[in-house]
Amino acid sequence: MSRFDADQDAFKDRVGEFSEREILPVAREIDERDMIPEDLLIQMGEEGLMGIVVPEEFGGLGRELSSCILAIEEVARASPSLALMVTVNNLLTCLPIMSFGTREQGERYLPRLASGDWLGSFALTEPGAGTDAAALTTSATREGDDYILEGEKAFITNMGRSSLATVFARTSDQGTRGISAFLVELPTMGMEMGDPLETTGMRGTVQMGFRMRGLRVPAENILGAEGGGFRLALWSLDRGRLGVAAQCIGIARACLDDAIEHAKRREQFGRPISDFQAIQFRLADMKAELEAARCLTWRSTLRMMGGNSTSSDPAMAKLLASEIAIRASREAMYIMGGRGYLKGCRVERMHRDALITEVYEGTSDVQRMILARDLTRPD
Repeated sequence: MSRFDADQDAFKDRVGEFSEREILPVAREIDERDMIPEDLLIQMGEEGLMGIVVPEEFGGLGRELSSCILAIEEVARASPSLALMVTVNNLLTCLPIMSFGTREQGERYLPRLASGDWLGSFALTEPGAGTDAAALTTSATREGDDYILEGEKAFITNMGRSSLATVFARTSDQGTRGISAFLVELPTMGMEMGDPLETTGMRGTVQMGFRMRGLRVPAENILGAEGGGFRLALWSLDRGRLGVAAQCIGIARACLDDAIEHAKRREQFGRPISDFQAIQFRLADMKAELEAARCLTWRSTLRMMGGNSTSSDPAMAKLLASEIAIRASREAMYIMGGRGYLKGCRVERMHRDALITEVYEGTSDVQRMILARDLTRPD
Protein backbone atom coordinates (compact mmCIF):
# COMPACT_ATOMS: atom_id res chain seq x y z
CA MET A 1 0.00 0.00 0.00
CA SER A 2 1.43 3.39 -1.02
CA ARG A 3 2.36 5.85 1.70
CA PHE A 4 1.79 8.76 -0.68
CA ASP A 5 -0.92 9.73 -3.09
CA ALA A 6 -0.53 8.91 -6.79
CA ASP A 7 0.83 12.34 -7.64
CA GLN A 8 3.54 12.17 -4.98
CA ASP A 9 4.41 8.61 -5.96
CA ALA A 10 4.83 9.69 -9.56
CA PHE A 11 6.98 12.68 -8.58
CA LYS A 12 9.14 10.55 -6.29
CA ASP A 13 9.64 7.98 -9.06
CA ARG A 14 10.49 10.70 -11.56
CA VAL A 15 13.15 12.22 -9.33
CA GLY A 16 14.48 8.76 -8.50
CA GLU A 17 14.79 7.84 -12.16
CA PHE A 18 16.50 11.15 -12.96
CA SER A 19 18.94 10.64 -10.10
CA GLU A 20 19.78 7.09 -11.21
CA ARG A 21 20.17 8.14 -14.84
CA GLU A 22 21.91 11.50 -14.60
CA ILE A 23 23.44 11.91 -11.13
CA LEU A 24 24.65 8.49 -9.99
CA PRO A 25 26.97 7.91 -13.01
CA VAL A 26 28.93 11.09 -12.19
CA ALA A 27 28.70 11.00 -8.38
CA ARG A 28 32.15 9.44 -8.00
CA GLU A 29 33.67 12.03 -10.34
CA ILE A 30 32.02 14.85 -8.36
CA ASP A 31 33.59 13.51 -5.19
CA GLU A 32 37.04 12.96 -6.68
CA ARG A 33 37.24 16.29 -8.51
CA ASP A 34 35.36 18.27 -5.85
CA MET A 35 33.38 19.83 -8.66
CA ILE A 36 29.81 19.54 -9.96
CA PRO A 37 29.46 19.65 -13.77
CA GLU A 38 27.67 22.78 -14.96
CA ASP A 39 25.56 20.80 -17.43
CA LEU A 40 24.24 18.66 -14.59
CA LEU A 41 23.16 21.76 -12.66
CA ILE A 42 21.39 22.96 -15.79
CA GLN A 43 19.63 19.61 -16.10
CA MET A 44 18.55 19.77 -12.47
CA GLY A 45 17.13 23.23 -13.08
CA GLU A 46 15.24 21.99 -16.12
CA GLU A 47 13.91 19.09 -14.07
CA GLY A 48 12.57 21.61 -11.54
CA LEU A 49 14.67 20.36 -8.64
CA MET A 50 16.03 23.80 -7.76
CA GLY A 51 12.55 25.30 -7.40
CA ILE A 52 10.37 22.49 -6.10
CA VAL A 53 8.57 24.71 -3.57
CA VAL A 54 8.50 27.83 -5.77
CA PRO A 55 5.03 28.74 -7.15
CA GLU A 56 4.45 28.07 -10.83
CA GLU A 57 3.94 31.78 -11.49
CA PHE A 58 7.61 32.26 -10.61
CA GLY A 59 8.83 29.34 -12.71
CA GLY A 60 8.86 26.65 -10.04
CA LEU A 61 7.03 23.36 -9.68
CA GLY A 62 4.62 24.78 -7.11
CA ARG A 63 4.83 21.68 -4.94
CA GLU A 64 4.48 21.35 -1.18
CA LEU A 65 7.18 20.80 1.44
CA SER A 66 6.54 17.05 1.48
CA SER A 67 7.45 16.75 -2.21
CA CYS A 68 10.69 18.60 -1.56
CA ILE A 69 11.58 16.20 1.26
CA LEU A 70 10.84 13.25 -1.04
CA ALA A 71 13.02 14.69 -3.78
CA ILE A 72 15.94 15.37 -1.43
CA GLU A 73 15.90 11.74 -0.30
CA GLU A 74 15.96 10.48 -3.89
CA VAL A 75 18.80 12.79 -4.92
CA ALA A 76 20.81 11.94 -1.78
CA ARG A 77 20.66 8.25 -2.62
CA ALA A 78 22.78 9.11 -5.66
CA SER A 79 24.72 12.14 -4.40
CA PRO A 80 24.35 13.72 -0.94
CA SER A 81 26.32 16.71 -2.26
CA LEU A 82 23.66 17.54 -4.81
CA ALA A 83 20.92 16.85 -2.26
CA LEU A 84 22.55 19.46 -0.03
CA MET A 85 22.43 21.99 -2.87
CA VAL A 86 18.75 21.21 -3.45
CA THR A 87 18.10 21.67 0.28
CA VAL A 88 19.87 25.03 0.50
CA ASN A 89 18.28 26.41 -2.66
CA ASN A 90 14.73 25.33 -1.83
CA LEU A 91 14.44 25.39 1.95
CA LEU A 92 16.99 27.99 3.03
CA THR A 93 16.71 30.43 0.13
CA CYS A 94 13.47 30.19 -1.86
CA LEU A 95 11.11 29.30 0.98
CA PRO A 96 12.19 32.23 3.23
CA ILE A 97 11.79 34.64 0.31
CA MET A 98 8.32 33.22 -0.33
CA SER A 99 7.34 33.47 3.34
CA PHE A 100 9.05 36.68 4.49
CA GLY A 101 9.90 38.58 1.30
CA THR A 102 8.03 41.25 -0.60
CA ARG A 103 6.25 40.65 -3.88
CA GLU A 104 9.01 42.56 -5.66
CA GLN A 105 11.71 40.35 -4.10
CA GLY A 106 9.84 37.24 -5.19
CA GLU A 107 9.47 38.49 -8.76
CA ARG A 108 13.12 39.45 -8.92
CA TYR A 109 14.76 36.39 -7.40
CA LEU A 110 12.51 33.34 -7.41
CA PRO A 111 12.45 32.74 -11.19
CA ARG A 112 16.26 32.82 -11.35
CA LEU A 113 16.62 30.50 -8.37
CA ALA A 114 13.94 28.09 -9.57
CA SER A 115 15.50 27.75 -13.01
CA GLY A 116 18.91 26.93 -11.57
CA ASP A 117 20.46 29.96 -13.26
CA TRP A 118 21.16 31.26 -9.75
CA LEU A 119 22.09 29.32 -6.64
CA GLY A 120 21.31 30.58 -3.18
CA SER A 121 23.39 30.45 -0.01
CA PHE A 122 22.57 30.92 3.68
CA ALA A 123 25.23 33.08 5.34
CA LEU A 124 24.62 32.81 9.07
CA THR A 125 27.75 31.17 10.51
CA GLU A 126 30.76 33.26 11.52
CA PRO A 127 34.22 32.33 12.81
CA GLY A 128 33.04 33.14 16.34
CA ALA A 129 29.33 32.34 15.97
CA GLY A 130 28.36 28.84 14.91
CA THR A 131 26.21 26.99 17.42
CA ASP A 132 25.68 30.32 19.18
CA ALA A 133 24.28 32.12 16.17
CA ALA A 134 22.96 34.93 18.35
CA ALA A 135 26.58 35.95 18.98
CA LEU A 136 27.15 37.05 15.39
CA THR A 137 29.04 40.31 15.05
CA THR A 138 28.58 41.25 11.38
CA SER A 139 27.09 44.73 11.42
CA ALA A 140 24.65 46.49 9.11
CA THR A 141 24.47 50.28 9.46
CA ARG A 142 21.74 52.30 7.75
CA GLU A 143 23.08 55.02 5.48
CA GLY A 144 20.38 56.73 3.45
CA ASP A 145 18.70 54.17 1.20
CA ASP A 146 21.37 51.55 1.85
CA TYR A 147 22.81 49.40 4.61
CA ILE A 148 26.59 49.09 4.95
CA LEU A 149 27.68 45.59 5.96
CA GLU A 150 30.95 44.88 7.79
CA GLY A 151 32.05 41.49 9.07
CA GLU A 152 33.03 37.93 8.23
CA LYS A 153 31.17 34.70 7.47
CA ALA A 154 32.48 31.12 7.50
CA PHE A 155 31.60 27.63 6.18
CA ILE A 156 28.94 28.85 3.74
CA THR A 157 27.58 26.15 1.40
CA ASN A 158 27.31 27.03 -2.32
CA MET A 159 29.21 30.26 -1.74
CA GLY A 160 31.71 29.54 -4.48
CA ARG A 161 28.98 29.47 -7.11
CA SER A 162 26.17 31.39 -5.41
CA SER A 163 24.47 34.37 -7.04
CA LEU A 164 22.32 35.30 -4.06
CA ALA A 165 23.29 35.11 -0.40
CA THR A 166 20.96 35.59 2.55
CA VAL A 167 23.34 37.41 4.90
CA PHE A 168 22.52 37.86 8.58
CA ALA A 169 23.87 40.98 10.27
CA ARG A 170 23.32 43.02 13.41
CA THR A 171 21.33 46.23 12.88
CA SER A 172 21.19 47.10 16.60
CA ASP A 173 22.56 45.93 19.94
CA GLN A 174 19.21 44.55 21.12
CA GLY A 175 20.34 40.92 21.33
CA THR A 176 18.49 38.55 19.02
CA ARG A 177 16.04 41.35 18.19
CA GLY A 178 18.89 43.31 16.67
CA ILE A 179 19.61 40.77 13.90
CA SER A 180 18.31 41.29 10.36
CA ALA A 181 18.53 39.35 7.09
CA PHE A 182 19.65 40.82 3.76
CA LEU A 183 19.47 39.51 0.20
CA VAL A 184 22.89 40.18 -1.31
CA GLU A 185 23.46 39.72 -5.03
CA LEU A 186 26.83 38.27 -6.02
CA PRO A 187 29.43 39.12 -7.04
CA THR A 188 29.47 42.54 -5.43
CA MET A 189 31.87 45.26 -4.40
CA GLY A 190 32.92 45.14 -0.78
CA MET A 191 32.98 41.35 -0.52
CA GLU A 192 36.26 39.45 -0.42
CA MET A 193 35.93 35.70 -0.94
CA GLY A 194 38.05 33.23 1.00
CA ASP A 195 39.63 30.12 -0.48
CA PRO A 196 37.43 27.05 -1.08
CA LEU A 197 37.62 24.69 1.88
CA GLU A 198 38.92 21.16 1.36
CA THR A 199 36.24 19.04 3.02
CA THR A 200 36.17 15.34 3.85
CA GLY A 201 32.70 14.81 2.41
CA MET A 202 29.91 16.64 0.59
CA ARG A 203 32.47 17.51 -2.01
CA GLY A 204 31.52 19.72 -4.94
CA THR A 205 29.28 22.02 -2.88
CA VAL A 206 32.04 24.65 -2.59
CA GLN A 207 32.24 25.64 1.05
CA MET A 208 33.95 28.94 1.79
CA GLY A 209 33.87 32.05 3.89
CA PHE A 210 33.98 35.73 2.96
CA ARG A 211 34.71 39.17 4.41
CA MET A 212 32.58 42.27 3.98
CA ARG A 213 34.14 45.70 4.07
CA GLY A 214 31.83 48.56 3.20
CA LEU A 215 29.44 46.23 1.36
CA ARG A 216 26.48 48.35 0.29
CA VAL A 217 23.04 46.70 0.16
CA PRO A 218 19.85 48.55 -0.84
CA ALA A 219 17.37 48.89 2.02
CA GLU A 220 14.76 47.26 -0.22
CA ASN A 221 16.82 44.06 -0.02
CA ILE A 222 16.18 43.51 3.66
CA LEU A 223 14.32 40.21 4.00
CA GLY A 224 11.42 40.52 6.39
CA ALA A 225 11.37 43.24 9.03
CA GLU A 226 14.44 44.89 10.47
CA GLY A 227 15.25 43.03 13.65
CA GLY A 228 13.38 39.95 12.48
CA GLY A 229 16.42 38.12 11.14
CA PHE A 230 16.97 35.78 14.07
CA ARG A 231 13.39 34.53 13.97
CA LEU A 232 13.73 34.10 10.22
CA ALA A 233 16.96 32.13 10.69
CA LEU A 234 15.36 29.75 13.23
CA TRP A 235 12.31 29.31 11.01
CA SER A 236 14.55 28.48 8.06
CA LEU A 237 16.74 26.10 10.06
CA ASP A 238 13.68 24.13 11.18
CA ARG A 239 12.89 23.43 7.54
CA GLY A 240 16.51 22.90 6.63
CA ARG A 241 16.76 20.23 9.35
CA LEU A 242 14.01 18.26 7.64
CA GLY A 243 16.09 18.51 4.47
CA VAL A 244 19.12 17.15 6.32
CA ALA A 245 17.01 14.29 7.68
CA ALA A 246 15.93 13.46 4.13
CA GLN A 247 19.56 13.55 2.99
CA CYS A 248 20.40 11.05 5.74
CA ILE A 249 17.57 8.73 4.74
CA GLY A 250 18.89 8.72 1.17
CA ILE A 251 22.37 7.89 2.46
CA ALA A 252 21.06 5.05 4.62
CA ARG A 253 19.03 3.65 1.71
CA ALA A 254 22.06 3.61 -0.57
CA CYS A 255 24.17 1.86 2.06
CA LEU A 256 21.50 -0.74 2.78
CA ASP A 257 20.99 -1.46 -0.93
CA ASP A 258 24.70 -1.93 -1.54
CA ALA A 259 25.13 -4.07 1.58
CA ILE A 260 22.28 -6.38 0.56
CA GLU A 261 23.60 -6.75 -2.97
CA HIS A 262 27.09 -7.54 -1.71
CA ALA A 263 25.83 -9.99 0.94
CA LYS A 264 23.88 -11.96 -1.68
CA ARG A 265 26.82 -12.11 -4.07
CA ARG A 266 29.76 -12.60 -1.73
CA GLU A 267 30.45 -16.24 -0.76
CA GLN A 268 32.39 -17.57 2.21
CA PHE A 269 32.55 -21.14 3.47
CA GLY A 270 30.70 -22.27 0.36
CA ARG A 271 27.62 -20.09 0.61
CA PRO A 272 26.54 -16.42 0.37
CA ILE A 273 27.26 -14.41 3.48
CA SER A 274 23.59 -13.37 3.44
CA ASP A 275 22.90 -16.87 4.81
CA PHE A 276 24.75 -16.08 8.03
CA GLN A 277 22.68 -14.81 10.92
CA ALA A 278 25.29 -12.23 11.92
CA ILE A 279 24.93 -10.55 8.53
CA GLN A 280 21.16 -10.95 8.48
CA PHE A 281 20.79 -9.24 11.85
CA ARG A 282 22.93 -6.30 10.75
CA LEU A 283 20.81 -5.86 7.63
CA ALA A 284 17.62 -6.16 9.68
CA ASP A 285 18.76 -3.45 12.10
CA MET A 286 19.73 -1.18 9.21
CA LYS A 287 16.28 -1.58 7.64
CA ALA A 288 14.40 -1.02 10.92
CA GLU A 289 16.40 2.11 11.74
CA LEU A 290 15.98 3.48 8.21
CA GLU A 291 12.21 3.13 8.40
CA ALA A 292 12.14 4.68 11.88
CA ALA A 293 14.02 7.73 10.60
CA ARG A 294 11.75 8.00 7.57
CA CYS A 295 8.58 7.77 9.67
CA LEU A 296 9.79 10.44 12.10
CA THR A 297 10.85 12.72 9.25
CA TRP A 298 7.49 12.36 7.58
CA ARG A 299 5.60 12.91 10.81
CA SER A 300 7.60 16.09 11.38
CA THR A 301 7.02 17.23 7.80
CA LEU A 302 3.27 16.69 7.98
CA ARG A 303 3.04 18.47 11.34
CA MET A 304 4.95 21.41 9.90
CA MET A 305 2.70 21.54 6.84
CA GLY A 306 -0.30 21.46 9.17
CA GLY A 307 1.03 24.39 11.18
CA ASN A 308 1.12 22.50 14.47
CA SER A 309 4.80 21.64 14.80
CA THR A 310 7.45 22.93 17.19
CA SER A 311 11.20 23.10 16.71
CA SER A 312 11.39 19.76 18.52
CA ASP A 313 9.89 17.95 15.52
CA PRO A 314 12.63 18.70 12.96
CA ALA A 315 15.23 18.48 15.74
CA MET A 316 14.18 14.90 16.52
CA ALA A 317 14.12 13.98 12.84
CA LYS A 318 17.59 15.35 12.18
CA LEU A 319 19.05 13.89 15.37
CA LEU A 320 17.81 10.37 14.66
CA ALA A 321 18.36 10.37 10.90
CA SER A 322 21.94 11.68 11.06
CA GLU A 323 22.98 9.07 13.61
CA ILE A 324 21.29 6.32 11.60
CA ALA A 325 23.00 7.43 8.38
CA ILE A 326 26.40 7.15 10.03
CA ARG A 327 25.57 3.75 11.51
CA ALA A 328 24.20 2.49 8.19
CA SER A 329 27.34 3.53 6.32
CA ARG A 330 29.53 1.96 8.99
CA GLU A 331 27.54 -1.30 9.00
CA ALA A 332 27.56 -1.47 5.21
CA MET A 333 31.31 -0.98 5.23
CA TYR A 334 31.63 -3.81 7.77
CA ILE A 335 29.47 -6.17 5.69
CA MET A 336 31.40 -5.36 2.51
CA GLY A 337 34.75 -5.78 4.22
CA GLY A 338 37.78 -4.41 2.40
CA ARG A 339 35.73 -3.53 -0.66
CA GLY A 340 33.67 -1.10 1.38
CA TYR A 341 36.81 0.75 2.43
CA LEU A 342 38.08 1.35 -1.09
CA LYS A 343 38.02 4.76 -2.73
CA GLY A 344 35.39 4.76 -5.44
CA CYS A 345 33.02 2.55 -3.47
CA ARG A 346 29.69 4.28 -2.91
CA VAL A 347 29.57 3.15 0.72
CA GLU A 348 32.96 4.74 1.46
CA ARG A 349 31.80 8.01 -0.10
CA MET A 350 28.46 7.87 1.72
CA HIS A 351 30.25 7.36 5.03
CA ARG A 352 32.30 10.53 4.54
CA ASP A 353 29.21 12.45 3.46
CA ALA A 354 27.20 11.22 6.45
CA LEU A 355 29.68 12.48 9.04
CA ILE A 356 28.89 16.16 8.54
CA THR A 357 25.13 15.66 8.92
CA GLU A 358 25.59 15.53 12.71
CA VAL A 359 27.16 19.00 12.52
CA TYR A 360 25.51 21.35 10.04
CA GLU A 361 22.07 22.89 10.67
CA GLY A 362 22.92 22.50 14.35
CA THR A 363 24.96 19.72 15.94
CA SER A 364 23.33 16.65 17.47
CA ASP A 365 23.81 18.17 20.90
CA VAL A 366 21.99 21.31 19.79
CA GLN A 367 19.06 19.13 18.71
CA ARG A 368 19.13 17.50 22.15
CA MET A 369 19.14 20.94 23.77
CA ILE A 370 16.04 21.90 21.76
CA LEU A 371 14.28 18.69 22.80
CA ALA A 372 15.32 18.98 26.44
CA ARG A 373 14.14 22.60 26.58
CA ASP A 374 10.66 21.58 25.43
CA LEU A 375 10.55 18.56 27.73
CA THR A 376 11.48 20.54 30.85
CA ARG A 377 9.56 23.72 30.08
CA PRO A 378 7.50 24.80 33.12
CA ASP A 379 3.80 23.98 32.83
